[in-house]
Amino acid sequence: MSCRVDKYVWAVRIAKTRSQASDLISKGKIKLNQSQVKPARDVKVGDFINVYKNTAVFSYKIIQLLEKRVGPKLVADYLIDVTPAEEIEKYKTYQIAQSAYREYGTGRPSKHDRKDIEDYLNWD
Repeated sequence: MSCRVDKYVWAVRIAKTRSQASDLISKGKIKLNQSQVKPARDVKVGDFINVYKNTAVFSYKIIQLLEKRVGPKLVADYLIDVTPAEEIEKYKTYQIAQSAYREYGTGRPSKHDRKDIEDYLNWD
């Protein structure tokens, strides 16, 4: 049995829709085995899916292939989260910095605001 990477990403609920999954893969936000692929590439058991969100990289290992979308409780039967703890902390730090810097509902950050946020996050 084989499964396309965009269909798999959608089926295990990494992306809300299959077209969003396809777009994320095409833009390089989701990679297969740390290399950029096309949405039609087949996945195999044992492959790694890397999801790039903000400053963090979330990693998942494929345990089993599937054809149809599954419920959130069943995702653990098909996918293992192997994301390192420091990547999760980077993501949480980014979220805290975003929420602390801007009040909720004030709109999108300007170019100047984004530069200040990036400078704050990369201060080391």
